[in-house]
Amino acid sequence: MAATTETWQEKAKAKRDAVNGLIPEPWRLKAPVPSAEKQRDVTGRFLWQYLSDGEIEITESNAVEIVKHTTTGDWTAEEVTKAFCHRASLAHQIVNCLHEIFFDAAIENAKELDAYYAEHKAPVGPLHGLPISLKDQFHVKGVETTMGYIGWMGTFQGKTGTGREKVFESEMVCELRALGAVLYCKTSVPHTLMTGETVNNIIDYTWNPKNRYLSAGGSSGGEGALIGMKGSPLGFGTDIGGSIRIPAAFCGLYGIRPSSGRMPYEGMANSMDGQNTVLSVVGPLSSTVGGLRLAMKSLLSQQPWLHDPLVHEIPWRDEQEKEVFDLVSSATGEKGGLAFGIMHSDGVITPHPPVQRAMKMVVETLEKMGHKVVKWSPPSHKRGNAILLTTWDYDGGHDVHGAFDLSGEPMSDQVKQSYGDTAHDQMNASQIAATNVAKREFQKEYMEYWNSTKEHTGTGRPVDAVIAPMAPFTAARPKGYKYYGYSTFVNLLDYSSCVIPVTTADQSTDVMDKDFKPLSDEDRDIADLYDAAIYDGAHVAVQLIGRRLQEEKVLAMAEHIGNAISGSPGHSAPSEKL
Repeated sequence: MAATTETWQEKAKAKRDAVNGLIPEPWRLKAPVPSAEKQRDVTGRFLWQYLSDGEIEITESNAVEIVKHTTTGDWTAEEVTKAFCHRASLAHQIVNCLHEIFFDAAIENAKELDAYYAEHKAPVGPLHGLPISLKDQFHVKGVETTMGYIGWMGTFQGKTGTGREKVFESEMVCELRALGAVLYCKTSVPHTLMTGETVNNIIDYTWNPKNRYLSAGGSSGGEGALIGMKGSPLGFGTDIGGSIRIPAAFCGLYGIRPSSGRMPYEGMANSMDGQNTVLSVVGPLSSTVGGLRLAMKSLLSQQPWLHDPLVHEIPWRDEQEKEVFDLVSSATGEKGGLAFGIMHSDGVITPHPPVQRAMKMVVETLEKMGHKVVKWSPPSHKRGNAILLTTWDYDGGHDVHGAFDLSGEPMSDQVKQSYGDTAHDQMNASQIAATNVAKREFQKEYMEYWNSTKEHTGTGRPVDAVIAPMAPFTAARPKGYKYYGYSTFVNLLDYSSCVIPVTTADQSTDVMDKDFKPLSDEDRDIADLYDAAIYDGAHVAVQLIGRRLQEEKVLAMAEHIGNAISGSPGHSAPSEKL
């Protein structure tokens, strides 16, 4: 009898059903999820109907609040883990945000942490009992890493017989476990990772929980959606062109893209591994800056430079934060305070009305606090963006096309716009070297421009950071992410950048200017995507950009601005209207 071969569709369904089957029966939704037309926003009160009062109390707490309870024995790791597993399962059933579920292993891990605390009257580490979600690039024992590829199922990054399948763990995974974190799920990504929308042939599309007409972003879209629904208090994504910051902005979160070499990437799956001109970096997303600080400070305490050859030996620097705090306290003086470059537009694409309003809100807030603002007129971002996009095409698309060939599955339209129907000729060594030179020269030019702002700030220093849009829109409409220039220039320069949630779109306020004149056909196409009614209620954010390896300063400034915008010293992302 002839052997039967599963189609890619059958393999995808089997994987999808297997993951969904790991959701405990009591946590499965009994009725169909309402349409986006009937229930646009599925955060907050909508989700609470499925949770107990105790689960709501735990999952509405931010990461810093949670560890205050778990590291002192007020809450058990087990009860916290179960609460987040339940909320994560609900989030997945509503917006398609999980690739791997390992709740049972997480609960057993939590029990072990509770036993340790009971015996030693002390936590394992600063993340004791804190559930942390991971983008599906991290290898975790007991589960697969598909990265959205059907051809990677049952393999180790598309290869069989490696001995690493379901037993190997990424370096950061080992460090998180040593710190006491509880790992319980891996989140959705677009196959290839190379698009700002999260779509693949396994889970289909990851929707924005605040506005389900829109994307959750990408490529860490599952992280954005899950944390946005508070199915996770803290998670880790990666960023080679905006993939941490885009989902953070779209889902109303804080997210930091550290400079390369600050956080350990060792042992993670990736696309185009070995392309070293512009490195992908790993960083946290959370509802507060405090969560980002907790994550980074804890990981650096593990001295990751001893286990990842690309990590710089730079421990957490409290003095950099203090420097910012001192400048903030001097804001009333003539030369005191911070100074910010303001980039309302990159000169290529005009941001949509809600993004323009968010930028104005931030500028007004800075000025009211006594900080200095200057216009940011840097070297051509169009030129810089062209350099970066070249690096994504070094191998002519052979890596990503090869991954699709493993199963015969089709490439999504979102990815096809970058990689086409087939691979093409690879660049040669001379072409790659020329791109490296062009990148270095652009970095130098940008650096000197930044230095030159000393003449305009009135502080005696160049600007401390730049405030800019994260994207031209509050979030992408499906198949509508056509321009990445607002995020990619940061990757080319290897700057540290943090997203700051600002407000939500308002259809009565955020109307398109009748006198709008597009800068180009491309600008017109992006403008035509705007529909005030469709975007109403969506999160709106900006990004704060610091120089290379200035993560401590960037987080301190982001927290200062975020607190001021919210009017609260304990700022978290803006909540839904109740």
